[in-house]
Amino acid sequence: MPNSNSKFVWYELMTTDMPAAEAFYKKVVGWSGKDAGVAGMSYTILSAGDAMVAGLMTLPEDVRQMGGRPGWIGYVHADDVDAKAAEFAANGGKVHRPGTDIPHIGRFAVVADLQGAVICLFKPMPGPDGAPPPVPMGTPGHVGWHELYAADMEPAFAFYAKVFGWTKAEAIDMGEMGVYQLFANAGEAIGGMMTKPSNVPAPTWLYYFNVPGVEPAAERVKAAGGKVLHGPMEVPGGTWVVQCLDPQGGVFALSGPKG
Repeated sequence: MPNSNSKFVWYELMTTDMPAAEAFYKKVVGWSGKDAGVAGMSYTILSAGDAMVAGLMTLPEDVRQMGGRPGWIGYVHADDVDAKAAEFAANGGKVHRPGTDIPHIGRFAVVADLQGAVICLFKPMPGPDGAPPPVPMGTPGHVGWHELYAADMEPAFAFYAKVFGWTKAEAIDMGEMGVYQLFANAGEAIGGMMTKPSNVPAPTWLYYFNVPGVEPAAERVKAAGGKVLHGPMEVPGGTWVVQCLDPQGGVFALSGPKG
């Protein structure tokens, strides 16, 4: 089992139209939505069956004014959010929002790596039943892969190896596109990193949501007002993927069998 520390534990979409985004992802991924009951803000929990997978909130005005756009962000577990945020800064990264408590939920910080890709740190409040058991790889409705498009992959990998302890797994030579480096947490591959192509404007993380069939899901994306950016295509191991844009401009990806 992967180490809970340095493992992705939550995902969040900040968008400009919460009801429209909720309706879109329900159609495409098959999630259900429920208001989180957070005092003073509107926050929707997106779930696969009984399992909570992600959150949905309005893009904050201050973030919008700084040029922020709709998009997904991942939360990585940290035993000490403040110390880990300081570690990001000490190794060339940046702290966009210092450690902040969410009453009855946990503590988080918003940070960026040394090349500017943004991610969150999170330590949840202890629950009565502890962390939910992991689901099998490829379970529909859950996040199946994490991908970093770095300005330069090797220094980016070294950064995350230092702050999170992630290790190298298989490296795939993609010819002119360079090396696609898988990374592992406690021996289990959980994502990949590569030097971004020129059409990706800035370093960023991309999250892949599992679906029962990628080709039908791609058609649902288009029917619901989104766009297919790349794919569907088969990747090593026999999985199919497609990269997409939701109607508000959030980039995401889908993975699973072909159809």
